[in-house]
This record gives sequence, C-alpha cells and structure tokens, in this order.
Amino acid sequence: MAKNYYDILGVAKGADDEEIKKAYRKLAHQHHPDKKGGDEAKFKEINEAYQVLSDKQKRAQYDQFGSTFEGTGAGQGANGFGGFDFSGFGGGANGFNFEGDLGDLFGDIFGGGGGARTSRAHQEKGRDVAVDIELTLEEALAGVEKEIKLYLSVACTKCDGTGAEAGSKMEKCRTCDGAGYVQKQRRTMFGAFAQNEICSDCQGTGEKPQKKCGKCGGDGRVKEEKIIKIKIPAGIAEGQTIRVSGAGEAGFRPGSGKSAAGELYVTAHLKKHSLFERRGDDLIYKLDINFSQAALGDDVMIPTLKGKIKLKVPAGIQSGKIIKIGSGGFPHLQGRGAGDMYISVQIATPEKLSRKQRSILEELQKEGL
Repeated sequence: MAKNYYDILGVAKGADDEEIKKAYRKLAHQHHPDKKGGDEAKFKEINEAYQVLSDKQKRAQYDQFGSTFEGTGAGQGANGFGGFDFSGFGGGANGFNFEGDLGDLFGDIFGGGGGARTSRAHQEKGRDVAVDIELTLEEALAGVEKEIKLYLSVACTKCDGTGAEAGSKMEKCRTCDGAGYVQKQRRTMFGAFAQNEICSDCQGTGEKPQKKCGKCGGDGRVKEEKIIKIKIPAGIAEGQTIRVSGAGEAGFRPGSGKSAAGELYVTAHLKKHSLFERRGDDLIYKLDINFSQAALGDDVMIPTLKGKIKLKVPAGIQSGKIIKIGSGGFPHLQGRGAGDMYISVQIATPEKLSRKQRSILEELQKEGL
C-alpha cells in the first residue's frame, strides 16, 4: 500500500514549507529513539516523509505518482514510468528481493554510483540528539543558562578518538583497498547492476588501525555521561527549539578528523505560573479590586515577572476593563522590542460584611449607588 506522507506528518496536502517543517520537528522530537518512549521505526517513517515533502521536485513527483508510483498507468508516456509498478520491490513471491536504498540503485544506474559516497558521509556523522527542557516564565523572560546531562557517544579519551591503540598506526583497509566502499551485484527488473556499498570492515573510512584501542574497540568513541551548558535566549516560547551545532553524538572515529558530530536539539516547555498567563509575547495578569477602589480610584502594587510595580487604577473603572503596560511582556526573538503586559481588572464583591460596612452600603443604596 502506498504511504501517505501528508498523513504521516499530520498536515494537509496544500501545507506550505513552514507548516511541514514545524510538523516534522514536533514529531521527530516526540518519536526520537534516544528519548524515553521513542519509536525508531516511526522516527524513520517521519524522516522519510519529510525528505520527500521538503524537496519541491520530490514532492511534485510524489503528488503525481505517490510513494510507490502505483497506478501511473501505461498512458503516462514520457512523463511517467510507462506503467511500471514499483510496489514489488522488497521480496516475496512476486518481488525482486532487492535489498538497499532505491535512490542508491537509480544513482548507480543513471548517476555513476554517487549513492555510496553519500551514504559514506552519512555513516561517518554522529547521530543527532533531541531533548526537552522545562523553564519558568521568569527564566523565559530574562534568558538563562541551563546544564543538561546526556548519556551519549563521545570521543574515546584513551585513543583520542582515533580508534588505534597507543603506538599503533592506521593502515589502508584491505577489504575495500582504501576506497571506503565495495561493489556488489544486485538483480533488478532492469537486469544485474553493480552497486557501491559502505565497507563493513572500515565503516567507510578507507583505513583501519593496526591494533584496535582496548577501550573503544576501534570505534574511536564510547558511551559516557556528558554535561552540556545551553544558553536559553530571552523571550523563548513554548515549543521552540534551539539547535546546538556539534553537541550531538560523536561521529565514527572522531579523532581522524573525517567525521562530524551530530546536532543537539533542545525544545523548550514553559511551566504554568500561579499568577500570570503568557499569550504570544504578551503577559496577562488578573487584578482583583474592591468596590471603593473601583469607584474612587487607587494606586496599587502589583507583581510582575521582574518584581513589584505601582499601578494607577482610574476612578470609575468597570469590571473586565484592561489596563495596558507597554513593553511589559516578553522580548521578541525576531526583531526588536517586547510584548505588552495586560492587567484584567475584576471588582470583587465581599461575601461577608460587618455591621458598619452594611450600614454604609445601605446609605449608598439610598443614594442610588
């Protein structure tokens, strides 16, 4: 059955690039295999959908033919695949037992075998890591530096990430003769073709240590707990993500200088506040005043996320009216300035009255108040 990439990402077919990117990031963080409750299969499916829908050319082809090119029909001619049904790939009684990436296959047939080199670069790079972080409204307003503890692959300290035991040199891999990939024959509907694959002996680097490091086994990296300091910018909002370049997992044999570390993605989540509500970059506060303050006006002290300030309540204010404090909200991450603070005034009616209070109110009632 053809996959519906729009359904996988939870977006409409007419979604723009920003909507697709936002949906992808949310789902990728939710299902990342490094997270508790993560789903590697779902994560791969989400990535597959995003790789297609984020590329204009691939998306156009997908919209026309679908993920498996089913139902293109013999009448497609030069614009289609002449009625070929690609759903048979993957084995079974009617399949071709093709193992590997379909993009690599067509790259080898039509593009001179560039697929293996692309895979090699991907193989050497470390994995990306996604984490969530909780912030108070005060921290989000002012910005803060946070420490995050992660258990991830880091460069081996014994061999400095080279994968080689002390005194042992690196030598050319004999399996691939230093190329980093080997050729294998693949049977397809078009016949037998040679396909380049990552060399499993050297993991695509083209070289191996004469003697592997006893601590990391030649991988050049080990799993350890690492503390990373993250600067959270002032004004960050719920669900926004910070990318820390190179703070993800170490790549294969990082000491060789041929691999890059993955990225770290930190998604902010704001704790609920007992006094304030955030709406965009604005801050909302509910102020309760009594009848006399509403009728006569008053100067009252109110809290803000930066401390208390004096607020002038005008005489005759009605319940539900809003008082605005310009630039009293959160800084704009994009551009200058800040949001505003809005005070919602509510006139509180007393539930119990003293004799004196009741007497005064009865007199006011007689006066039409």
